Amino acid sequence: MTKEENEARLAKLKSIVSNLPEKPGSYQYYDKEHTIIYVGKAKNLKARVSSYFHKEVDRFKTKVLVSKIWDITYTVVNTEEDALLLENALIKKYNPRYNVLLKDGKTYPSICMTKEYLPRVFKTRTINKKWGQYFGPYSHIGSMYALLEVINKIYKPRTCRQPITKEGIAQGKYKPCLEYYIHNCGAPCIGKQSYEDYIENMNQAREILKGHTREVQRMLFEEMQKAAEELRFEHAQSLKIRYEALENFASKSEVVSHTINDVDVFSITSDEKNAFINYIHVERGQVNQSFTFEYKKKLNESDEELLQLGIVEMRERFNSKAKEIILPEDLDIQLEGVTITIPVRGDKRKLLDLSIQNGKQYKFDRLKQAEKLNPEQRSTRLMKELQTALKLPKMPYQIECFDNSNISGTDAVAGCVVFKAMKPSKKDYRKYNIKTVTGPDDYASMQEVVRRRYTRMMEEETPLPDLIITDGGVGQMHVVREVVVDELHLDVPIAGLAKDDRHRTNELLFGWPAQTVGIDVKSELFKVLTQIQDEVHRYAITFHRDKRSKHALHSELDDISGIGPKTRDQLVKALKTVRKIREAKLEELAAIIGNSKAQRVYAHFHPADDGQEPA
Repeated sequence: MTKEENEARLAKLKSIVSNLPEKPGSYQYYDKEHTIIYVGKAKNLKARVSSYFHKEVDRFKTKVLVSKIWDITYTVVNTEEDALLLENALIKKYNPRYNVLLKDGKTYPSICMTKEYLPRVFKTRTINKKWGQYFGPYSHIGSMYALLEVINKIYKPRTCRQPITKEGIAQGKYKPCLEYYIHNCGAPCIGKQSYEDYIENMNQAREILKGHTREVQRMLFEEMQKAAEELRFEHAQSLKIRYEALENFASKSEVVSHTINDVDVFSITSDEKNAFINYIHVERGQVNQSFTFEYKKKLNESDEELLQLGIVEMRERFNSKAKEIILPEDLDIQLEGVTITIPVRGDKRKLLDLSIQNGKQYKFDRLKQAEKLNPEQRSTRLMKELQTALKLPKMPYQIECFDNSNISGTDAVAGCVVFKAMKPSKKDYRKYNIKTVTGPDDYASMQEVVRRRYTRMMEEETPLPDLIITDGGVGQMHVVREVVVDELHLDVPIAGLAKDDRHRTNELLFGWPAQTVGIDVKSELFKVLTQIQDEVHRYAITFHRDKRSKHALHSELDDISGIGPKTRDQLVKALKTVRKIREAKLEELAAIIGNSKAQRVYAHFHPADDGQEPA
């Protein structure tokens, strides 16, 4: 597009904007091929649309959208609510490129009650309203299974899939299955349970699925009292068992007072790319709908804009007629006959907190699911978190950590572990025997190892780490800094992990002078950092233990020239101890390892005899 074409395009658009009415409505943007690329709503069309063409618009994505607009149309409506409804309808119809993308959660299961002669109740992920009535979907699978469990326990709906008809029952076509014999079904297929009784059970089950558990309880209680008065004690006892089972279920599922009735609750949790809107419907103190929608942002939409869209979408989808909506904050939205509540305390605040908790959990689950499919995504996220926390110039792809190990200065060693993309790179691990330090001097040992490591890397032109972590506090950071920065003149960031009085890592130090970095010790990032610390500690300790074990297992036989491990093992196997080997005669040794080697061993233990037995 030439400069002249662009100027002509903008002039046409500004002419349209200047003639827009100052009334509520929905507006549509079109591209060069006259395809709708964006749908919006406004309580003042002229003010809202003109804001896209201000010079001070600084959002990159908005500038991209404006560069694609070639035409604008609009629809005037009577109220702001109508504008919201129209916007929602147009987005679903045209699916514009620059509107938020609703990532539908159709994989959540629902509960179906079929329209068969003898209805069945089961979970399903396929929705076909010709088959029956659907309840859900259920984002919390445990709640769905709890509902199915109480219905199966109390009302025993049939589980067989064969089509059962009234005529077939009359003709005796069916036979009872195992479920009848283990008392999980009343066998209405052979007339053991009457059709009227079965249908009454299914009607009560339907009310429970709708969230009317307390009403079913009240009805059962009245029927139980009546049966007792008529001296039908057996029937009264069966009703009592049902009543108590429902009471147990209701007490667990009821999150607030049952006086709260027919209320919608909405909350939003968002990040740079996505927003997660949770919807809860409460009826008679019970949550009978809980669902989270995921929206993919296209133009850095605000939480307020997305929540308005989500409220309309979910109320329409779940056919909610609730007269009260609970929200975390006040929205510029008006719905006819609906009261907006922003609770601060009490039962309604508990409901809002429950919705927020569900939204955050859904976001966390989606993140884990994405990272499971793409492990690199988790690594990148953690590296970015660490880069942000330490204000590093680039993501710390390669992290190296050092640790010393010795006992009173003996067998002093050190280890260096390397993590790449937040994962251990064991082929790059290195072990060091301390050569220049005498006695237990951890600081001097650390300086020797760091000096040897990075001097060699500079000579071999090996890529240097993006971050060095010391297993210690300010003291270790200081001695490493003296070598890396002051002596070798390397620009490598240095951090330290410090422990508390109970020897538990409790803070990350960085900078000079060293300062505590504000990272939650319970966060995933801090756990990875402590994993690096634990790994270098394990690596150094293992190396030190191996070296110490070699000294402990050293035998006097190892000092005999010409006697190797195989010969040594032969002698130990035959004579058991070094003392017995020392005391053995030459011919006894020769019988085990041969004359030549026997003379070497005998000469070692009897140097005055020069390898020959005394006459």
